[in-house]
Amino acid sequence: MCSLKMRILGIDPALTVTGYGVIDFKKNKLSLLEAGIVTTDSRETTPKRLDKIYRAVTKLIFDTKPDVMVLEKLYVHYRHPTTAYILGQARGVICLACARENIPLVEYAATRIKKAIVGNGLASKNQVQRMVATTLNLNTLSKYTDVTDALALAIAYSYIIKTDTINKSNQKPYSSL
Repeated sequence: MCSLKMRILGIDPALTVTGYGVIDFKKNKLSLLEAGIVTTDSRETTPKRLDKIYRAVTKLIFDTKPDVMVLEKLYVHYRHPTTAYILGQARGVICLACARENIPLVEYAATRIKKAIVGNGLASKNQVQRMVATTLNLNTLSKYTDVTDALALAIAYSYIIKTDTINKSNQKPYSSL
């Protein structure tokens, strides 16, 4: 059995709506500590919006004291270079907050997150939402998929680190009879 204990912060970055989710992983159980969004106003300048995200993430780190932060690897589609550029700026200030607060940063591809959560790297957002709700025993989900995506990042990290720990100790996971 894995005896890890940690607090995991998952963040789904964007310039307009950044989702976040903080979970505790103790004694092989996951519990939701906090989840929500950071929003910015499109009428503000980009530097002001980035500053708001940076300050909010810094405060979130200070308030929740995570052991690790998890982000989705940046995927750039050639048809949407401007979107990637804007997303990169939001990710940049989040990474800066993480570095300034000395929090380890882990990044996974979206397919790896979906595979860990649903068992299928090409799972739909709806499937991921349902698994997040089931895993955390949530009766309702946020209207923002950014929150669910952030929670999925945190949950997937707990699964991946647990599996890595088991594999490193040369133990096989127990199976039910």
